[in-house]
Amino acid sequence: MAIDIDKCIGCGGCVRACKAENHVPLEPFYFRTWVERYHVKPEDMEHPEVDSPDGGYDGFPERYAQGDGTKNFFVPKLCNHCAHSPCVQVCPVGATFESPDGVVLVDKSYCLGCRYCVQACPYGCRFIDPRTNTVDKCTLCYHRITKGLTTACCEVCPMGARRLGDLKDPKDPIHAFLRDHKIQVLKPQMATGAKVYYNDLDGSVR
Repeated sequence: MAIDIDKCIGCGGCVRACKAENHVPLEPFYFRTWVERYHVKPEDMEHPEVDSPDGGYDGFPERYAQGDGTKNFFVPKLCNHCAHSPCVQVCPVGATFESPDGVVLVDKSYCLGCRYCVQACPYGCRFIDPRTNTVDKCTLCYHRITKGLTTACCEVCPMGARRLGDLKDPKDPIHAFLRDHKIQVLKPQMATGAKVYYNDLDGSVR
């Protein structure tokens, strides 16, 4: 997936669509995808103010004045479906695995709810579903993409800030997007082979 930071307006539509499509608990601390707002002051770029009220489910209230020299932007987050996933490596029963098409999934019939993968994920993308006591996370709407559809979050984004592509298909338009933009991944120092790519990701994002 590619995410264009410049286009995200923090409306929360992706968060709401994800919860509805994937039956994610409505409580404000269970998310397969969420949005964070960054407020960066030029005199202290290493310590941005970050907020994410209810994961951005209802958007963001006006909080910062315009034209004061600060930088404000939104960063959607989700499972990075890493090529070298720490979560896959630590699962003691193989419940977390990578599909043949590169999507990291969870077989809940095997999941013990041990939380090893929750702790291992450097992106904070996993949680324990209180209804099943098993782990849950973004699946890139696997039930949709295997039928030729896009993800719920991509489908509802009014600005086209998210786009799904097939990295294994050399003709997929996502390759042009990755080639023509300044692309980065979250926490590159972790060397996880993250497959969520951000355009114009500010260095203050953590």
